[in-house]
Amino acid sequence: MSDRFSLPPMPLPPMGVNWLGLWTLYLKEVRRFLNVYTQTVAAPVVTSFLFLAVFTLALGRGAEIVDGVPYSQFLGPGLIMMAMTQNAFANTSSSLVISKVQGNIVDLLMPPLSPAEVTLAMTAAGVTRGLLVGLVTATAMAPFVTLAPQHAFFLLFHAVMACTMLALLGMLGGLWSEKFDHMAAITNFLISPLAFLSGTFYTTTRLPPDWQTVAHLNPFFYMLDGFRYGFIDHADGSLAVGLIVMVGTNIALSYAVYTLIRTGYRLKS
Repeated sequence: MSDRFSLPPMPLPPMGVNWLGLWTLYLKEVRRFLNVYTQTVAAPVVTSFLFLAVFTLALGRGAEIVDGVPYSQFLGPGLIMMAMTQNAFANTSSSLVISKVQGNIVDLLMPPLSPAEVTLAMTAAGVTRGLLVGLVTATAMAPFVTLAPQHAFFLLFHAVMACTMLALLGMLGGLWSEKFDHMAAITNFLISPLAFLSGTFYTTTRLPPDWQTVAHLNPFFYMLDGFRYGFIDHADGSLAVGLIVMVGTNIALSYAVYTLIRTGYRLKS
């Protein structure tokens, strides 16, 4: 009798991927930051304008031409990239840490989602927030700064790859952190220094040779250099090396995040 009225087994998802679950988790993460858009989207625009005003007024007159363009035009892409990456990092890291602190991390572990699907959905949401913040920042900055895209491929590639890299780093940080203090330490002692020392506010060609070498070891340098090249047609480093570094770094970070989620690192008690 029980066999007669039992439900038929659910068919396996196409290609073995739970597309509905992946899409649902992605929408949940996107709606989470859109519900507080004044904090997650509008606030970074204001911060970028403050940086633009301070550095243009303080340094613009002394360094009006940088890499053949006005300083404000040189600075603009750097500020856009910084806003994108900081928000991509914040989206994934805050989601995991808040879930741990509130005790609802089980809502991420219980659904029938594979580690790869969780990694992809959360990373895509972080990239979405980063790109949205970048678009809004560029739109708001356009009346005040010359932003003339010249190489669409490098703009899009480095924007997406940079947001992906920081979203994955945010997941690594969120997985490792058990409270907000841990996350703040990662942000203050790792992410912010790497971002500020990547050439956001200056050209690395003005550094001494040894420090140029150090700067070129920073993967954040390549994401910014390629993105800025898309606007001003000038790069401080090798564009080919930048493409390789971005792809290689994201592959390594994706595997690291996938492995930690698969093993339940600091997710399962």
